[in-house]
Amino acid sequence: MQHERAPRPLPLFLELLRKVSENDRELARDALLGLRAYETAPRDKTPAPKPEIARVRGACLRDHGGDGPPAVLIPSLINPPNILDLDAQVSLADAIARMGRKALLLDWGPAAGRSELGVAGHVEHLLLPLLRSIGEPAALIGYCLGGTMAIAAANLGASERVVTLASPWNFALYPDHSRAALQDMWRHSQAASRELGALPMEVLQAAFWSLDLERTVRKFAEFGRLEPGSLQARRFIVLEDWANEGEALPYPAAKELIEDLFGQDISGSGAWVVGGKTVTDALRVPLLNVLAGHDRIAPAATAADGKSVSIESGHVGMIVGSARTTLHDTLEAFLTPCR
Repeated sequence: MQHERAPRPLPLFLELLRKVSENDRELARDALLGLRAYETAPRDKTPAPKPEIARVRGACLRDHGGDGPPAVLIPSLINPPNILDLDAQVSLADAIARMGRKALLLDWGPAAGRSELGVAGHVEHLLLPLLRSIGEPAALIGYCLGGTMAIAAANLGASERVVTLASPWNFALYPDHSRAALQDMWRHSQAASRELGALPMEVLQAAFWSLDLERTVRKFAEFGRLEPGSLQARRFIVLEDWANEGEALPYPAAKELIEDLFGQDISGSGAWVVGGKTVTDALRVPLLNVLAGHDRIAPAATAADGKSVSIESGHVGMIVGSARTTLHDTLEAFLTPCR
């Protein structure tokens, strides 16, 4: 292990602590201790990135091995792609490779290389050219907003089948208070984001935290009680580093996500135009929506229409927690018919 620098201190998290301490001073104290332990903990050396097989501007497809028909894993725009390859024990990319598929993980690359692109523009100008470079239709497996984008891509180019993992499509079915909070955040940050050309990751993180303030604080309190250096503690660090890092969201993408998707539900209402075509969730290829039953970030009700399977887990736990074995079994059953 080596002492690589941790992510920047979390000032917005300190504000959460202040709010929680009004009702539970002991929890706030324990969470502050956990935060200090997290910030000072040694980090494992970051693994070398997997080989690229295709690149369009700054975005690329990375080869995670496996033989057989290709399967492309599409992460959200909001966090780094390594949630789908967190470590050897929980890597979804590795699991897909073991299913008789050639596993390819999309890396969106630096935000500076796509600063003029909205969400639809990422699909049209990056995702679709990368998919065409493979030379045959691929299974698309999209996580969170990546699943929303996978459905859009399947409207416009050849795909073999589509899986969404904890992905929203019907944004009008988010709780009213969640949509209102996001719009309020945007009102306060839009001018600065326009000036910067991007919505900072820290602002989006605060919006996610607001969905469940106490749970956000409690997980740091629980981390502070873990044995330092244990597998559980190390995985917590890697996961939190993932959640707190990542590229800023290009301003056009942030505007489209918050105003058009969350604000007007253009996908769920059939008004989302991508590449000059209105896209829908009525695909001509098989579609499976895998839902996380305890998801607050992409509640099950917001998923696309069609066949769905629900797993008792949270948004991230379905990918890297104990529920991942159920996810892997579900994916293998859906992907196997084309082997």
